[in-house]
Amino acid sequence: MTAPPSYTVVVPTVGRPSLRTLIESLAAGSGPQPAEVLIVDDRPAPGAPLPLPATAGDTVRVLRSGGRGPAAARNTGWRAATTEWVVFVDDDVVLAPDWPARTAADLTGLPDDVGGVQGSVRVPLPCGRRPTDWERNTAGLARASWITADMAYRRSVLADIGGFDERFRRAYREDSDLALRVMDSGHRLVRGGRQVTHPARPAGFWASLRVQAGNADDMLMWRMHGRGWRDRARAGRGRFRRHLAATGSGLAALAAWRAGARPAATAAVVLWAALTAEFAAARIAPGPRTPAEIARMLVTSVAIPPAAVWHRLQGLARHRNATPWQRARVVLFDRDDTLIRDVPYNGDPARVEAMPGARQALDRLRRRGLRIGVVSNQSGVAKGLIGTADVHRVNEQVERVLGPVDVWEFCPHDDADGCRCRKPGPAMIEDAARRLGVIPSECVVIGDIGRDMDAAEAAGARGILVPTSRTRLEEIARAAEVAPDLGAAVDRVLGERRTR
Repeated sequence: MTAPPSYTVVVPTVGRPSLRTLIESLAAGSGPQPAEVLIVDDRPAPGAPLPLPATAGDTVRVLRSGGRGPAAARNTGWRAATTEWVVFVDDDVVLAPDWPARTAADLTGLPDDVGGVQGSVRVPLPCGRRPTDWERNTAGLARASWITADMAYRRSVLADIGGFDERFRRAYREDSDLALRVMDSGHRLVRGGRQVTHPARPAGFWASLRVQAGNADDMLMWRMHGRGWRDRARAGRGRFRRHLAATGSGLAALAAWRAGARPAATAAVVLWAALTAEFAAARIAPGPRTPAEIARMLVTSVAIPPAAVWHRLQGLARHRNATPWQRARVVLFDRDDTLIRDVPYNGDPARVEAMPGARQALDRLRRRGLRIGVVSNQSGVAKGLIGTADVHRVNEQVERVLGPVDVWEFCPHDDADGCRCRKPGPAMIEDAARRLGVIPSECVVIGDIGRDMDAAEAAGARGILVPTSRTRLEEIARAAEVAPDLGAAVDRVLGERRTR
């Protein structure tokens, strides 16, 4: 009988009281418990202690992500995990009593091409009355695909594509984007048998207005995945065209009124009123029709169309430079002992010697249209053993030997300087990506030591370790991907070999 694979549960949170209920339901569940539960505190600054049960064991660990949103929080979680599978759950769900057992069953014996397994979500609606507009909106989670209320991914797949895109700052579309990129990279997503309950929690008067901010994220999805992204992501079409018509007629009425064109203004007002009334009626009819709900629907039905259009325009402006997603667009190499033989603190171009197969590997990438960069620690500058001019001369010789490099980044500091650019810091990778017009998750970093892999992980890039004689065994064991040589590493980048 096949043993169930190990898994880690990752829970992003801002400290909602429901977190305690979630952890208690997990601990009380039957079946194999997770190897670790990583609670990612995404509050901008440390606050009151998180509402964890007193019985939370040693397997529960709290991390911080600095208030950068749920995508960044989930990245913080899975990058700290060490198991084959990572299961993301929201902090406001309750796990079924058999959730651990069913999770283990869902993840056991899967073919290698399965990259993720979705659980099912149950949203209980009130008995004895019709659901409110907000409760119906929450009930839509039960029909959604790939939502991270309960979604498991192979950790190697997340590392392969760089995890969640942190440009999605809200809990909206970041899970759909991840799923599309996972499938584009050649993996399947399947449904499992486990279940969570997602209560429809009370919401304020303006809740439906606040969610219109997601229209900006729809623009990022469009830029990255093309016009057909809604069909691929199984996302509804929504009412944006009607919102645009209502907003346009309202603005036309104001403009005509100010210009003194009263008949045109009247016609535009009638059209605006008809569209707004239809929208309000469509929201009121299936609801409880209480005075409070009707008032909320009338007021927000006036406000939602211009809010949706405003956020859509903001998204178009904010993401105007976003480019279609590709599995890898840039490959960033460590220099010494990866592309050229390591000569400690070398400032002499005559001593540059290419590593075996380096020119052929780089030429293959160039032929496939990938950009090439180098990110290199050069602490000899800080130690006074070489100057920055020496580094540039050696780099110029590297290009003469190995061909053109699109971007160079080197850190002249030493460990004691405390900079962000020196690997394992992420700044060189982030700067190289920015200069090439991509995001770090579209980059692959190839290097020979653990610092290179740690820098890739910190930046949100994919890392591939090519060990040499100076690579420590623990660094090899810890690396998400290991290739025996540069040619094999390029095989992985080009999708010609996936397994470790």
